[in-house]
Amino acid sequence: MQIKTLTMGSMDNNCYLLTDEASGKSALIDCPDFNADLVSFVGDADVQYILLTHGHYDHILGVPQVREHWKAMVYIGEPDGPMLESSKLSLAVFTLKDRRQTPCRADFFLRDGKVIRLGETEIQVLATPGHTRGGVCYLCGNALFTGDTLFRLSCGRTDFPGGSSTEMRASLQRLAALAGDYTVYPGHGQASTLDFERRYNTYLR
Repeated sequence: MQIKTLTMGSMDNNCYLLTDEASGKSALIDCPDFNADLVSFVGDADVQYILLTHGHYDHILGVPQVREHWKAMVYIGEPDGPMLESSKLSLAVFTLKDRRQTPCRADFFLRDGKVIRLGETEIQVLATPGHTRGGVCYLCGNALFTGDTLFRLSCGRTDFPGGSSTEMRASLQRLAALAGDYTVYPGHGQASTLDFERRYNTYLR
């Protein structure tokens, strides 16, 4: 599995391109925008899926154009599905000044334990509510894509609509309890490792 990172958008979001080297099939994790930088970043990759960690606007703004450009299917945690259709639910209407969110619908709603097959690679869905009701993380080999659930030495906010500090604590404890070490790829900021976060991130204690 090859992993590439592009930081983009007004909130410096991380967009990840996963490629199964055996089949050449790829998936994008989160879709902050659609622009020339993203097209260049993806290159000739065969994008099959858009895997969203949650439905806040800064993670989904590029979804309609990306889906159209690469004919990719959109996956999101089931409770966050309506956020793709509503700029109020995604918080876009409260934040964006010079553009609008284009409504769209997911092709598939994700639930905990779902396994997505990308060529010969398996991507496991972990339901991690707290930042939003439908937030998910993706576990793929030794890589853990955590969206806005877990950051380096921090965690996601819980004071937005649909957030829950109780659920966030449970989700973080679930990640901390995973067996072994993983490279943590968050929705914002630099990558980390789960061992590092277990040791130094006070939110995981």
